[in-house]
Amino acid sequence: MASTPQTIYLAVCQKHTLRTTEETLEALSQQCRKAAKEEPSPDLILFPEAYLGGYPRGTTFGTAVGGRTAEGREQFLRYFKDAVDLGDTPEGAGEKWVMRELEGQEEIGVKKGRRGDGTREQLEQVARETGIFIVTGLVERAGGTLYCSVVYVCPTLGVIGKRRKVMPTGSERLIWGQGQPSSLRAVTTSIKGVRITLAAAICWENYMPLLRHSLYSQNVNLYLAPTADARDTWTALMRTVACEGRCFVLSANQCFKKKNQPAWIYGEKSESDEFVSSGGSCIVSPLGEVLGGPSWEDEDGMLTVGVNFDDCLRGRLDLDVAGSYSRNDAFKLTVTGLDISPPI
Repeated sequence: MASTPQTIYLAVCQKHTLRTTEETLEALSQQCRKAAKEEPSPDLILFPEAYLGGYPRGTTFGTAVGGRTAEGREQFLRYFKDAVDLGDTPEGAGEKWVMRELEGQEEIGVKKGRRGDGTREQLEQVARETGIFIVTGLVERAGGTLYCSVVYVCPTLGVIGKRRKVMPTGSERLIWGQGQPSSLRAVTTSIKGVRITLAAAICWENYMPLLRHSLYSQNVNLYLAPTADARDTWTALMRTVACEGRCFVLSANQCFKKKNQPAWIYGEKSESDEFVSSGGSCIVSPLGEVLGGPSWEDEDGMLTVGVNFDDCLRGRLDLDVAGSYSRNDAFKLTVTGLDISPPI
């Protein structure tokens, strides 16, 4: 007789970046510790795009075509210093970074901070102490470049993967470099005995059909979409992704008012209660049903939903866009540096 499938509790949190990265890390820690005491407690929490380091919405950095200002360079300096240093290389060291095989990583306990600023270790500690699998967006500095990244933090193994946004959108291209396509590799974990294959597409990467397909091809059953898009059209896209990929979709966006933006973004602190980003975080089923959210204008909002991952397999009865339905004898996708076959 088949065993009763375990209920896995998935959560999205739409907290906003605070004044300093140190304060934001502490807020993430407190949110996880609070959630761990709730009933039911989430097994996995997704935090928004650029949560650590900040999404500088509305900032021009003093730029125009053919011109930059000294004030804009000062803004970028402040923003750069708010980014986290995970000890990775500009070209992305991949598995070597994950497995701590880079010079200096093996001595992290002896010479603390020799490689990276300790953010990785702090996230691993929070995951370990709360038992919650943490996925968070962050702005990562490597060399002299910033990258919009996502890190996967397992409670038992620590960081098991990290990826960088391959195509920053619009003005993001000025401040963020293009990440490596190889970092789109999905990761696997086991929660309550349930095997989960997860991967993230960041914000408008979700509008890139071939990028989505590179994740579907890896047989992802948990698709993560940290974002900065607060349009009401975003939920429709998330429903499409879930239905298309026959996977659970989590999307988390920051929610905050203008007065809660860092003062340097506007030049002086604002007292406005106008929402700069109204959230819209949501959780969607493999058949495209909205299970939680979208959550609007709730600055401390967190949605938690219990799910059955067998629903992903039930959905494959009639649609498997990277398998039998794909006609892969006729249509092929290759991604430079990325193995898009399902991970072991």
